[in-house]
Amino acid sequence: MKQLYYILFASLVLLLSACSSPPQKQPAGFEVGEEVPQGEQILPSSRTSKTVLALLDNARQAAKSGQLHNAESQLERALRIEPRNAVLWHYMAKLRLHQDRISEAAGLAAKSNSLAGKNHSLQADNWRIIAHARHQQGDVAGAQQAQNKVEQLKPQ
Repeated sequence: MKQLYYILFASLVLLLSACSSPPQKQPAGFEVGEEVPQGEQILPSSRTSKTVLALLDNARQAAKSGQLHNAESQLERALRIEPRNAVLWHYMAKLRLHQDRISEAAGLAAKSNSLAGKNHSLQADNWRIIAHARHQQGDVAGAQQAQNKVEQLKPQ
């Protein structure tokens, strides 16, 4: 049963990853919209409750059918249950990007990073969100700094 939840969550990951709109024209060498490489998908920890996994699945289904408000509600409920779950904050940040709530997306990604511990894949993806948000706000230098953080977090 737990495997089913991980499969469903992986589907949510892919769906919400696809939700973020591509950035406007980027400066040369600047790849904010870079996808998380295969095999490095952001998954919840094994300590994530079944209830939260179910809410994540509900959010995936809602987002898939275009019901972003419902997806948001499901993620908010999950965050009330597990407010220190960095992965939940990360997916809320991705949803905010899709909703064009750019400043909120960057703030939520930063919150996720503050809870991410040593999860470098999660931190790198959060920095991608921050870079995208900064670029959308016209802060090219800030976006490049965030992208540099992504590069530092990539496995060697």
